[in-house]
Amino acid sequence: MLSMKEYQTVANIQGPLMLAEMIDEAKYGHIVDIELADGSLRHGQILQVENDKVLVQVFEGTSGVDVERSTVRFLARPLELGVSPDLLGRVFSGMGIPKDGGPPIIPVERRDINGAPINPFARNYPNEFIQTGISTIDGLNPLVRGQKLPIFSGSGLPHDDLTAQLARQATVLGKGEAFAVVFAAMGITFEAAQFFIDDLHNTGAIERAVMFVNLANDPAIERIATPRFALTAAEYLAFECDMHVLVILNDMTNYCEALREISAARKEVPGRRGYPGYLYTDLATIYERAGRVKGKKGSITMVPVLTMPEDDKTHPVPDLTGYITEGQVILSRSLLRKGVMPPVDVLPSLSRLKDKGIGRNKTREDHADLYNQLYAAYARGKEMQELATIMGEAALAAEDRKYMEFANRFEARYISQGFYENRTVFDTLDLGWDLLSMFDNTELKRIDIKLIEKYMPQFRKGDGK
Repeated sequence: MLSMKEYQTVANIQGPLMLAEMIDEAKYGHIVDIELADGSLRHGQILQVENDKVLVQVFEGTSGVDVERSTVRFLARPLELGVSPDLLGRVFSGMGIPKDGGPPIIPVERRDINGAPINPFARNYPNEFIQTGISTIDGLNPLVRGQKLPIFSGSGLPHDDLTAQLARQATVLGKGEAFAVVFAAMGITFEAAQFFIDDLHNTGAIERAVMFVNLANDPAIERIATPRFALTAAEYLAFECDMHVLVILNDMTNYCEALREISAARKEVPGRRGYPGYLYTDLATIYERAGRVKGKKGSITMVPVLTMPEDDKTHPVPDLTGYITEGQVILSRSLLRKGVMPPVDVLPSLSRLKDKGIGRNKTREDHADLYNQLYAAYARGKEMQELATIMGEAALAAEDRKYMEFANRFEARYISQGFYENRTVFDTLDLGWDLLSMFDNTELKRIDIKLIEKYMPQFRKGDGK
C-alpha cells in the first residue's frame, strides 16, 4: 500500500473487470484511477464492495494491464459531470469529455451522474403540447412536456433520420420559452454519429443542442454511463436554467446489450434471454428521470429509441420499456417498402397522454375528434386493403373501395412527408380535414357536427356534402 488511497493489490482481471484486495473505505459507485506500469492512466468505477475486496469496472478496458505493477487510486467521489449553460452547442464523448475541438467546460457545479429520484409528490402532470413537425406524432400521437414516448424500430429502418428530424424540429408553441435538445448516442457507428453531428451543424440546431456520443468501438462500460451523463446535463438545463429539454436516447438496445455483457462478466444469474434480472429496475432509473417538477418552469421530455431484435415486440428491451413509458411510436417495414417516409405505423402506435396536451388553448379545439376520425377511417381502409388482396377489389362495395382509397391517400399525403418537411400542428390538422373531405358529413361519426360545419367547408371540392 503506497498511501491511504493508493494500492498495488490488484488480484485478478476478467474482461472489463478488475478485482483489488485489502482495500479500506471503498464505496459503491465511486470512481478510481488506474495507473499502469508505463505511466498511462485509465479510469473505472466501483461495482461491488465485499469486506476488503473491491470489484472495479474499467472504462477503457483491461487490455495490457499488468496485475502486479498497476496502481489503483480511490478518489472517494462518484462519477460526475461539470455543468454550466456552456454545454449548449457542444459535442462530448460518452464520458462527458469534449470531442468537438472546443475548450473544456468551466463548470458552475459538478453533479453526480446518477442523479436523485424525483419525489412523486413533487411531480407535475404532463399536459403541455410539444410540436415535432411530424404529422404522425403531432396529429395522432401528440407528445407532451414531461412525457416518455419511445420509438420502436428495427434493423435497417430509418430511425436515425427520424430522431435527427426530431432534434431539428421539436419546439414548444408560443410564449417564446427556451427549448433545448440533449442527444445521447450509444453504440452507434462513426458514420451515424457524423450524420447526427453534421445534420445539427448544417441546420443550425446545434446551438440549442448537447450531444454525448458513444461509438460502437468504444468500451461497453462507457455505454452504461452515457445516458446518465446526458440526463445530468438535461436536469441542469431544465431545473436550473428553466429550459424545456427534449432528451433523445439512441439506441437503448445497445445500452441493454452492454448491461448484459457486464452482468455476464460478473457471473450474475441471468434472466430472460441472458439479460440481468434487474434490467427493469435499471431502465426505470433512466426513464423516470424525465418529467416536470412543481415550482420549476423547465421540463424533461424523453424519446428513447430502441431496435427490436427480429422485430419482436416481446423482446425484453421493448417489453420492459413499454411498461415504464407512456406509449410508443412504431416503425413499419411494409411502409418502408412502399417508400413512405417516415414509415410510422400509426395503428399500433400510441401516446397514452395524447388527450392531455391538445384541445382549445393548447393546439385546436378539433384536434381530438379529428384524430379519432382519421384513425377509424384508416383502420377500416387497411381492413379493406387486406380483403381486396384475398377477394379482389371488384368484390368490394363502393363504400369499402372509398375507405381503401382513403387509406392510400392517407399514407401518401399524411404519413409520408419526408425527413425535412416541418409541418406545424395546424398544417397537420388542416391536412386531416382535407383528406376527410372525400366523405359525407353523415360518415364522419366521430366528429362533432359543429366542428364539421366550422372547419370542413373550405376543404370541400365538390357539392359541399
